[in-house]
Amino acid sequence: MIDTATTDRGPVASSAAGGDAIIRVHDMHKWFGAFHVLKAIDLTVSRGERIVICGPSGSGKSTFIRCINRLEEHQRGLIEVDGVELTEDVKHVETVRREVGMVFQHFNLFPHLTVLENCCLAPLWVRKTPRRDAEATAMQYLERVRIPEQARKYPGQLSGGQQQRVAIARALCMQPKIMLFDEPTSALDPEMIKEVLDVMIELARSGMTMLCVTHEMGFAKTVADRVIFMDGGEIVEQAPPSTFFNDPQEPRTQRFLQQILAH
Repeated sequence: MIDTATTDRGPVASSAAGGDAIIRVHDMHKWFGAFHVLKAIDLTVSRGERIVICGPSGSGKSTFIRCINRLEEHQRGLIEVDGVELTEDVKHVETVRREVGMVFQHFNLFPHLTVLENCCLAPLWVRKTPRRDAEATAMQYLERVRIPEQARKYPGQLSGGQQQRVAIARALCMQPKIMLFDEPTSALDPEMIKEVLDVMIELARSGMTMLCVTHEMGFAKTVADRVIFMDGGEIVEQAPPSTFFNDPQEPRTQRFLQQILAH
């Protein structure tokens, strides 16, 4: 843990998010079979806001952020991203996915493509970006995550930390409005965690809207505007970091923090 530190809009839903909200979730539920994994989730995220979501394993954190770009389908309630409601309408789903980048726990890079090719793939096929422009943008973001010299290598030739930085660059190459991170450091060796968190801190400070599922509480203290604690498929508590860590209100939050901050 650390202690410190644009675009074809597509179809738009009739009910745009109010104010400066870029994500709006209301009374959202999800089931896996008979298991009620997410229960009455309500959340509004402002443009440029940085949110850290934490909680015990099995609390629904990863499922929740996967619902935001329809990698998981919710069964009830509203999810609206930049004015587009996520429904069964494929065009709406495609529109949202163009604007939401995601970085997974496991890097999900294509092993048979070079780093540069991994980064160019989505802009070439989804945004129809000319190859020269796609490669220039890819190199820009590889510079930003501090590994431009790895552009011609294959993922298997890189460390875990380097691969995760490639995954971040790849997501940024689509120039998304929102970045989702699903426990991006949990598969890394301890010495590689800081290099990935440093990149994420720089990205957060650039003004990107971010939702990050993580147990890295130092990261939460450094960059989050709001920390959300989930347990049992519910949002139990949310507050600015200073309040969340120094004066948690709910007993479940207090127990979680005692356990995780003791390590």
